Amino acid sequence: MQFDAIVVGSGISGGWVAKELCERGLKVLMLERGPHIEHGPDYSHEAAGRLRPHEDQVPLEERELHYPYYEGVSYALFNSNKKFWASDHDYPYETVPGKPYRWIRGYHLGGRSLTWARQSYRWAPDDFESNLKDGHGVDWPIRYEDLEPWYDHVEAFAGVSGGYDEVPQLPDGDFLPPFPFNCVEEEAKARIEAAFPTRRFIMGRTANLSRVAKAQMDQGRKRCEGYVRCHHGCPLGAYFSSLAATLPAARATGNLTVLTDTIVESVTYDPVRNRATGVRAIDRLTKQGVTYEARLVFLNASAINTAALLLNSRSDAFPRGLANGSDQVGRNLMDHVSCKPLLGTYPGFDDQPYQADRPTGIYIPRYSNVTEDKDYLRGFGMQGGARRMRRPGGDLDETGRPKRVWVMSLGPFGEVLPDPNNRVTLTTSRVDSWGIPLPVIDAEHGANERAMMREAARDAAAMLAAAGCVDITPWEEAGAYLTPPGDRIHEMGTARMGRDPATSVFNGWGQAHEVPNLFASDGAVMTSSASMNPSLTYMALSARTANHAADLLEQGAL
Repeated sequence: MQFDAIVVGSGISGGWVAKELCERGLKVLMLERGPHIEHGPDYSHEAAGRLRPHEDQVPLEERELHYPYYEGVSYALFNSNKKFWASDHDYPYETVPGKPYRWIRGYHLGGRSLTWARQSYRWAPDDFESNLKDGHGVDWPIRYEDLEPWYDHVEAFAGVSGGYDEVPQLPDGDFLPPFPFNCVEEEAKARIEAAFPTRRFIMGRTANLSRVAKAQMDQGRKRCEGYVRCHHGCPLGAYFSSLAATLPAARATGNLTVLTDTIVESVTYDPVRNRATGVRAIDRLTKQGVTYEARLVFLNASAINTAALLLNSRSDAFPRGLANGSDQVGRNLMDHVSCKPLLGTYPGFDDQPYQADRPTGIYIPRYSNVTEDKDYLRGFGMQGGARRMRRPGGDLDETGRPKRVWVMSLGPFGEVLPDPNNRVTLTTSRVDSWGIPLPVIDAEHGANERAMMREAARDAAAMLAAAGCVDITPWEEAGAYLTPPGDRIHEMGTARMGRDPATSVFNGWGQAHEVPNLFASDGAVMTSSASMNPSLTYMALSARTANHAADLLEQGAL
């Protein structure tokens, strides 16, 4: 079969590319390195519901072998859903001594769209201008206005719940109704906003359906019923994933072919025509090689794998890797950074029940260097919420166990500056089970991130105190610990877009400067990290890139 486009990767960005291309009439081949997952029957939702969390833990020996660096998703990794998390033993990578990196992956159809935390925030106009203003990284080749209609487009289809908060640094969209605050959060919101007028306390925006609009109804998706077993897969399709939304839409056109257990090794290239011709792939189970051809190639394998693919696609024309004349492939690896979350006990409200059925928490949008001037660059947002729990060290109940009390938490997510020395390369001596060189990740946080997190911890403690909390985590202790790069699972920036081919890999449309029919729209193309979760921006970029490529094909420009 002849294909118009190959899409490498089936996660959030790859699913959107496939949907948009198929709906434009292109014949699309999607390649996924992991196994097939059937929406609904292959989820562990029901199995998890029959177990208490402590009964569903991965055995210690197995965890130490396969998931030693998965601390960042300890809340979401269970024995019943471990097939959704890639094993570090089976899929190894290397790091530089003294520079730990936690690469948390999902190798299966749908990728991390099955296990993501679903926090969905638009970036603000300033986020597309920060590099230009402070001189770190290169200028984004697009602005918020370029992406705004695509944010509208993907929000309407995916279904994002949230309030109309009128926060300039966190643009509103066409949201479904927000999930409600609980009683403690309502009081905390009033107190924090009164004590800190430059800060806002809002409900987190999430890709869970608080109600079902027609776009989701047409996909057979149903309203979120608050089971809060999202990391096990949702048979209702109540949260956005490739399997629940974009891939069914693509299949409905009759234009999509999906091959799972297919590991893409490299992109093939014709130097005479200066075009990518397809990809070389290896069957994960038989280890047999095969080549697939298409008119367009889209890399949506996630930031590190997309960089590794380009670096491994060497030729006489591109000895440093395909489309890498700028030597920027693999560089500027970013994540977000956090300190330890801060907790405080909230006195009172003992007669108020707590229902653990809300799929999102609260959010405090970035205020540093927006409404408050700081002595470091960029800023952070905070995620958290209030719930009833047993807090060690507190009062005991009649059974002798810690009494259930209301506890409020705040955890910052800070922007990481682009740095060309934070990078991905390939090993020269070690290969994986399929003969492909391993990625080597060399990344660390800098002085700006350390200063930012120290203040974030201090601010979080001050806000918890203003809210009325007691027994607050010492901010000095929390701020002294920074999450290792990769721990926040928001890897970005390894093949950034930019205006100048000498300093970037892709242009503002996600089109490679040096190979016109090669495209990317996953985290690799990000030019900065902002402070918000990036997934909604990946979706908007992917829809925009796919439609631009289809336009070029229609015009005969490719």
